[in-house]
Amino acid sequence: MKVPFLANNQSPKEASIAATSPPYEPKSVLELRGSPSPVTELEDHVLISPQLEEWDSLMRDLGLHDDPNPNPSPNLPDFPPATNAFDSSPFTATNFGLLPDIPNYTQNPNMVLDIGDWNPGFDYVDELIRLAECFETNSLQLGHVIAARLDQRLQSPSGKPLQRAAFYFKEALETLLTGSTRSPDLIQTIKAQKTFSTISPIPMFSGFTATQAVLDAVDGCTTAVHVVDFDIGLGGHWAPFIREMFEAEARASPALRISAVVPEDYAAESTLVRENLTQFARELNVIFEIDFVPIRNFECMYFKSIKFVEGEKVAVVLSPAIFRRVGTGFLNDLSRVSPHVVVHVDGEGGTGFGAASYRQAVIDGLEFYSTVLESLEAAANFNGGGGGEWMRKIEAFVVYPKIVEGVEAAGRMGAAGWREAMVAAGLRQVGLSQFAEFQAECLLRRVQVRGFHVSKRQGEMMLCWHDRPLVATSAWRF
Repeated sequence: MKVPFLANNQSPKEASIAATSPPYEPKSVLELRGSPSPVTELEDHVLISPQLEEWDSLMRDLGLHDDPNPNPSPNLPDFPPATNAFDSSPFTATNFGLLPDIPNYTQNPNMVLDIGDWNPGFDYVDELIRLAECFETNSLQLGHVIAARLDQRLQSPSGKPLQRAAFYFKEALETLLTGSTRSPDLIQTIKAQKTFSTISPIPMFSGFTATQAVLDAVDGCTTAVHVVDFDIGLGGHWAPFIREMFEAEARASPALRISAVVPEDYAAESTLVRENLTQFARELNVIFEIDFVPIRNFECMYFKSIKFVEGEKVAVVLSPAIFRRVGTGFLNDLSRVSPHVVVHVDGEGGTGFGAASYRQAVIDGLEFYSTVLESLEAAANFNGGGGGEWMRKIEAFVVYPKIVEGVEAAGRMGAAGWREAMVAAGLRQVGLSQFAEFQAECLLRRVQVRGFHVSKRQGEMMLCWHDRPLVATSAWRF
């Protein structure tokens, strides 16, 4: 079985657009005192978003399919048509060692940071780290003073990617100081997620690597498939999976059941996910059922909070967020449900969110999210530089909530050690299939923005921007 990530009903057309990406500039925390790494240039192929029907359905349900007032949400740039012509260059790999002249702050958390160590203009980074340290020393009064200085220094999410990332981290840390919360705007979040899925390979890579690992494990199943998903989001990555179940000849009456472990404040999202996936499955005559399990219930009962049916083939999809919330103890309970595969998708670049140190979480997070924003900026530049407004919406409604979640998790139980916990629970890592590698290769060949590439390390398949991993997917079995 295979999950195609290519857009449906696209006619083959050779790409002829010359790459216009600007030279790579150092913008991450680790590069402040170093020279930029060499740019791994990719061949010029066309980027197109896969399987966007689920986003269109969400937009129609909310009355946003044809926006009568385009001013609040500027028109997106026109993307070139897809091409099915892929050349056969070999799968690309790279090393992930840090550049020799760059101080490794992430591996030496006790390193003393001094404003004089940073390049001129980056003093806000030092201030931001000092603000994070205030939470560790319970120096909240000093934290308010530092936050006031940062408010003057970082007044808006503008400037280079590192400066914009620092602004969002400042905002997230200030929510901890004041105890204020902000309810997410679901409509804007859906619109931003759709745009993100259209212009960036990050959500595409995360989705197809996870679902392909599940399909590889349940291939040939003549009974129902049961997926326990700990990071379902808006559920769009399961639409191609349902389509593949419909097209698979081995299953006369395909059936899929999803148990999604979700936050307590997920009522609106769960309604949309249920309605759209159910309708999609009904149109393909796939028997489908989805249950939403509050994470609070799972935290108390582990897998006893989830309904299992004898004869189902079970797959489990994990992300770092569940380890931050409940730790790794639930992995010892996995064996009783006998999953055919356990997939771990780290879409946070190993940032260390959830570690005991707020300071380290900010350092790692600044490096990672400035890299993410840099890749978005490159996509905007490639599309003529006119994507500033929709890029800001992605930052505000996709990236910033992730930063808030990570900052709030700092100081609690961490996701560190999940790999060792998997091994201790009796799981062994298995490589992803050759078809998954082929899909990753095709995806990157269609990305015209230079800098993205795919690599494998320790059994993980990784999507990288230059020398920084953005997504890492691994598969495990008993």
